[in-house]
Amino acid sequence: MKNLGFRLAMPYVAMSAVAAICHVAPGSAAEQTPLDQLPRALEVKLALSALPSHLRGEATVFVLDPKTGYVMERQGSNGFTCFVERTDYVRAQYRDDLLVPICFDPEGTRTIEPVSFDVARIRAEGKLSAPQLKLLIEQRFREGTYHSPSRPGISYMIAPVMRLYMGPDSKDIATMNMPHYMFYAPNLTGADFGAGPTFGPHPYLANPGPHAYMILHVGAAEAAEINRENQDLLKEICAYRAVYCLDEKSSAHGTARSMSMPGQAHR
Repeated sequence: MKNLGFRLAMPYVAMSAVAAICHVAPGSAAEQTPLDQLPRALEVKLALSALPSHLRGEATVFVLDPKTGYVMERQGSNGFTCFVERTDYVRAQYRDDLLVPICFDPEGTRTIEPVSFDVARIRAEGKLSAPQLKLLIEQRFREGTYHSPSRPGISYMIAPVMRLYMGPDSKDIATMNMPHYMFYAPNLTGADFGAGPTFGPHPYLANPGPHAYMILHVGAAEAAEINRENQDLLKEICAYRAVYCLDEKSSAHGTARSMSMPGQAHR
């Protein structure tokens, strides 16, 4: 398998900027919550479950080696790439239970995916604390290392299970059933397209900035079919680790949309 290493060349960083990053949390660079390595076959199933069935057969799949970062498990041919994200740099936390199956189209693969892969690699190196990593990624955006998508596109997240943060400013995490589509909306505001409330039934804005998304949940009938098709996968991930189990409430499509309310998903 091919180790990704640097997907993008490391930019020149001024010494003053490096010093600022290194002084965010003195002595905390090695503070890590170790990530478990998911069983490879299970990780591949999870990653591909984020993508519609007609695209899965020819998609590229990456799996995470917690010691080095993402490595290619399978080379595809349709330009779509899938993986399970395990670190959200925005929250400045190194959790061991984040689980976000996601697939990018060719444009997202070119412009957004490198951030996730750099985050995973830098965390694996163990040299920066989570707050330091956040500052470094933000600095790279300012310097132009990372770019916004140059055309409309989509990231698929229609997996039957995910474990992620419960709102834009939340550091609480939950396991939920919330299959949805993410359309690229770089630097837009919710007012630009009449966004509805976060986690509501209408399109809403997530991750404002150069990698912003317009999010739309799948319909109730589609969600029910996704759940039916993935019963074995849901049982397998639940058996692997209890925090990834869906209860009856969080398995219901309508309840998943209200996941910001306490007690409605596995905490």
